[in-house]
Amino acid sequence: MTHEKRGSFGSRLGIILATAGSAVGLGNIWRFPYMTGQNGGAIFILVYLLCVLFLGLPCMLNEFIIGRHAQTNTARAYGIISGRKAWKLVGYLGVLTGFMIASYYAVVSGWCLQYIVASGIGELKGDSAYVQQYFTSFISHPIKPVFWTVFILFLSHLIIMRGIQNGVEKASKLMMPTLFILLVILVVVACLLPNAWRGIAFMFHPDFSKLSGDVLLSAMGQAFYSLSIGMGCLCTYASYFSKQTNLVKSAVQVSVIDTFVAILAGLIIFPTAFSVGVNPDSGPSLIFITLPNVFNEAFRQVPIVGYLVGVAFYVLLSVAALTSLISIHEVSTAFVHEEFKINRKTASRWVTLICAFIGVFCSLSMTGWESLQIGGKSLFDWFDFITSNILLPTGGLLTSVLVGWVLPKTLIRSEYTNNGTLRATSFAWYWACVKFVCPVCIALIFLHQLGIL
Repeated sequence: MTHEKRGSFGSRLGIILATAGSAVGLGNIWRFPYMTGQNGGAIFILVYLLCVLFLGLPCMLNEFIIGRHAQTNTARAYGIISGRKAWKLVGYLGVLTGFMIASYYAVVSGWCLQYIVASGIGELKGDSAYVQQYFTSFISHPIKPVFWTVFILFLSHLIIMRGIQNGVEKASKLMMPTLFILLVILVVVACLLPNAWRGIAFMFHPDFSKLSGDVLLSAMGQAFYSLSIGMGCLCTYASYFSKQTNLVKSAVQVSVIDTFVAILAGLIIFPTAFSVGVNPDSGPSLIFITLPNVFNEAFRQVPIVGYLVGVAFYVLLSVAALTSLISIHEVSTAFVHEEFKINRKTASRWVTLICAFIGVFCSLSMTGWESLQIGGKSLFDWFDFITSNILLPTGGLLTSVLVGWVLPKTLIRSEYTNNGTLRATSFAWYWACVKFVCPVCIALIFLHQLGIL
């Protein structure tokens, strides 16, 4: 191995944009709107904000503390901070989770690229039955989705191989502002539509009669998923932070940006949907099946605007997907680079090739190939189920136990305050959340996702 100096972020802005890019992804622009639609609108958002404060933010700080303290890949970081080999297994779990997510997340990310092309050449014009048939035909095609899966992994590889400052940080400084500009433009256009106020009211006027245990558990799960907790991204990125980085301030800023993007995505989708009388609770199909038809209907009088909005929305979705895919890719690349002692470019190449290989089979499993179906579920569905319902909550739970119950409180407080150079006014809140709130909440999420609660 040629000895390479370990990378680091070159500026505070780079830290915030890259880490926010890790959190901002399909979870914000795809998952958050349909979860909001299915769980009562404003009441779900209100509960979600509380979950971010008492669950998401402390869990993010856990990973920041572990990664920044160890200054190495996620697998090794857990062993270093604990001083015990057994806890290194939790780090390996994070790497495995990130690797599996990268493999199937690339499939969905590739769909976003296809929809940019489809919107651009007018293939999404038609009624709801046509749009649904288009999506079904596309994901079951043996070549098109495979091509886009490999292509977007290749794009992430081109960025990752250039390192942290020249690759991840530079890409984040370009893509995140682009994402915000597109968001703001689309929000303005959507909110000017007739009856758009109904969608705005749906998002900001809570109906407390819709509050239920399912809403609470769904909001906790969304906070966990949206902030990229448990998949090694936050821990890996934190390992590139300087020792002077204010972890609390960074975590707050990333959480605010992540939540802001999710709400802006809702302000695109719900006013547009309500303007044409479409039910906002259409579930995971909202983005790829319901929304193209909604754009067609909402801008029927000015088709060129509908065309531009459709293309811009799927560009936005693709940028968000790519920023997250880069961070997930980096988890495995850092691990392979440091544990197998090979240079970064070669490590990135191997991760890309293996993820592409698995991603191809995940994509092909959507075509109905029986050899890629297990227990009636496609390989894609199994990867999604195992990571979202088992690995993510397990990793988050064990990390909270490690930080709250195993590591010395003095060590955590030292990292939290940068060796006493920062005020610790919020440390008591953080410590209570990590020891009691986070483990209980994550256990409830775990049981809920397995159908036990």
